[in-house]
Order: sequence, then C-alpha cells, then structure tokens
Amino acid sequence: MSFKIITDSTADLDENWAQANDVDILGLTITLEGVTYETAGPNRLTSKVLLESMKNGGKPTTSQVNIGQFQESFRRYAQAGEAVLCLAFSSVLSGTYQSAVMARDLVLEEFPEAVIEIVDTLAAAGGEGYLSILAVKARDEGKSLAETKAMILDVIPRLRTYFLVDDLYHLMRGGRLSKASAFMGSLANIKPLLWLAADGKLVPLAKIRGRKKAMKEMIAHASQDIAHSTAIVAYANDLESAEKLKADLLENPAITKVLIMPLGPVISAHVGPGTLAVFSIGKEAR
Repeated sequence: MSFKIITDSTADLDENWAQANDVDILGLTITLEGVTYETAGPNRLTSKVLLESMKNGGKPTTSQVNIGQFQESFRRYAQAGEAVLCLAFSSVLSGTYQSAVMARDLVLEEFPEAVIEIVDTLAAAGGEGYLSILAVKARDEGKSLAETKAMILDVIPRLRTYFLVDDLYHLMRGGRLSKASAFMGSLANIKPLLWLAADGKLVPLAKIRGRKKAMKEMIAHASQDIAHSTAIVAYANDLESAEKLKADLLENPAITKVLIMPLGPVISAHVGPGTLAVFSIGKEAR
C-alpha cells in the first residue's frame, strides 16, 4: 500500500521535483520589512530576493508551519483513506514538528483509523531534503510506510550536516547561536564551521582562518566514514564555491554523486549570504 510523503519548505526541495514525486511541501512564512511571505507555492519568496534584502540590511524573521496548515493536509488524506509520512524540520530549531503532532491528534479525533506518522528529522535544509529523497526512493521501491519510517530513523543519527557561515550575526539575531559564539566568528578572517550535533542543536565545530581552509576542513569532516554514495552541497548565492565543494567531494571514491541545491529562503534567513553547507551519511552515529 502506497502512502503520501509530506515535508516542509526548510527541506529546500525543488517544487517541480516534489510535484513529480508526489511529495507535498508545507511552507513556513517569512516576514521581511513588514510584509509576510510564503515559502512554498507559486508566489513564494525566493532566496535571491531575500539574500539581496539581507545584503542591504534586511532582517527577516521566520514562522513555523502552523497547526491549521498541517490539520488541513492531514485531514484531506485521512478522508481519502491515504496513509501519511510527514518529515518535519528539527524540533530543536523550530516549532514545526510540534505543530504537526498537535494537528495529527486533532485529525485522529475525527478519523481514529487514519495513519499519520510524523518524524522529527533533527535536520534542516539539504539534510531534511536528503531524508525526503530517501523516503521517496523507498516508497517507489515498494517499501511500506513502516519500513520507510524505520529506515529514516536509522539514517537520522548518521546524517551529517556542516555549515560554513560567512557572518554569524544572522544566527545570533535569530537566537540559533549564542552571542559569545557569534563574537568569535567576527574576529578577523575567522570562518566558523558549525554542525548539527546528535541532539539537533547547531553548534560550533571549528574556527578556521580563511574561507578556503574552512572549505577544506568541511570536506574533511563530511568525507569521513561514508555509508551512502550521494552527498549534497547547498549554497547561498555562491554557486562557484558550491561547485568547488562538489569537485572535492567526488575525489573521495566512496562518493559517486553530489547534488547541488540552493539554500531555501527559510534557512537563508538564519544563516545569511555566502553560506555553504554539506550533507552526507556516515556509517556510525554522529
């Protein structure tokens, strides 16, 4: 029996790909200069527009997918008798996962036989997108919802997420990083490398002088102990550096494919222009 896959706009999936692969994307919202924008759908705010605004001093804020959005989506599939697997943005970084859980409880009161499974991915951006891609692959291979969920839960602790952020001010402003950590990143030419720890928190991993050295360090971490032959590189308005990261990753014989995707507006709002990220799956839990 097939099932529906739902995720949110922080997964940074291409909407055409999502539509072609029967994945629903629910959008967080961004408020910029007093105007609130959607991040999914035809009228969504693009990263290009957002990052240009941030370069000029814009200070965007983001809001989680609300309970009503999840409830409407879950209810529609419950009515149709279709099971749902929802992969949600890390509960440590957003209230989106909790909104999904509360919405499911409401829908189950009306449709007690509905099957609505929700996974806290403890991931963001290309990491969350990677899990969504793996879920689609498993479903297309005929795996059940239970089998697919079990596979995702097995991968989550082994999913590595590394961010090289040009300016930590945006993470500090959004409350995702302490002022002390942000101060270290403001020192002359120090490029902080961050990662998502096992509990889903974004924490500093290393402080490296110079962007090129920092990129090499990020590759060294992301290339260790590889279990899946695909890696993902994400970028905020620096495609040239993303292509360099891809080439460096492919020098590792364990990596045969590297997907490049732009960071979406929600994650870009927190990390700012110039950010690079790498996502890979290891053999051991991080």
